[in-house]
Amino acid sequence: MDPKNRSSFTGFILLGFSDRPQLERVLFVVLLVFYLLTLLGNTTIIALSRLDPHLHTPMYFFLSNLSFLDLCYTTSTVPQLLVHLRGADKSISFGGCVTQLFVSLGLGITECILLGMMAFDRYAAVCRPLHYTVIMHPRLCALMASVSWFIGFANSSMETVLIFLVPLCGRNKIEHFFCEVPPLLKLACVDTTVYESEILFFSMIFLFIPVALITFSYGRIVRAVLRIKSAAGRRKAFGTCGSHLTVVSLFYGTAIYAYLQPSNNESQDQGKFVSLFYTIVTPMANPFIYTLRNKEVAGAVRKVFCWGYDSR
Repeated sequence: MDPKNRSSFTGFILLGFSDRPQLERVLFVVLLVFYLLTLLGNTTIIALSRLDPHLHTPMYFFLSNLSFLDLCYTTSTVPQLLVHLRGADKSISFGGCVTQLFVSLGLGITECILLGMMAFDRYAAVCRPLHYTVIMHPRLCALMASVSWFIGFANSSMETVLIFLVPLCGRNKIEHFFCEVPPLLKLACVDTTVYESEILFFSMIFLFIPVALITFSYGRIVRAVLRIKSAAGRRKAFGTCGSHLTVVSLFYGTAIYAYLQPSNNESQDQGKFVSLFYTIVTPMANPFIYTLRNKEVAGAVRKVFCWGYDSR
């Protein structure tokens, strides 16, 4: 944003679902329930991963990172959305919008890279089981997680600066429920082709790593599983990867659709609901996807609760 715009600019109006007051009341109840489930599910995963020694493995180390990331991601957008759904004031300050964009972008890219790291972990578990503990050493796991967070917020810093360099000429009504890249660029009063190209360039660079890791890992996993003669062995091998593939499909599918949709009123409404999906539904579903039929987690829950009960 240029100095003239910045000097007289106070904030934005998040239009969200304000044209559908009846829908807002329903959404408030649904999103509040989903948000509470998100807090409960992801906090449980983090707590169990720390409390139960049997879950001190690379898989649950990355899963606890993912759960913490999902907690931060939903908290960066949903509480404010709930306030806006229950009140007439839909405003957000300029600084608040910058912070929200920076945090949500950083966490989004971090999740992309973290899912790639988790795919590599599954590759090592299935294709190199005898060397798994050597390959996925705790120091390497910590380094991989740190790299994910660093790259995510490094990319976010560049994209946030680029977006707020775009002249808005006093436009402040965002056709969305939080500060996100596509609706912010639509406020511009100049041609944004250059800005969009630069943002796409940086995004492609940082997204290439996780996509390459996921493709490589599952390509090798499929080849390894197909060589297993036992049907039960194949089911077990695919079972260790099914949860991760489901999460990858949900996250990448909705995010790609949200960012590549055409610019028209109908697609804007669809984009809001798709954004709702990956900001609240996916983070809520992740813990349940990973723990469904998971005997290790079920055993950890029994141990923690029985220990708490016995300690009384």
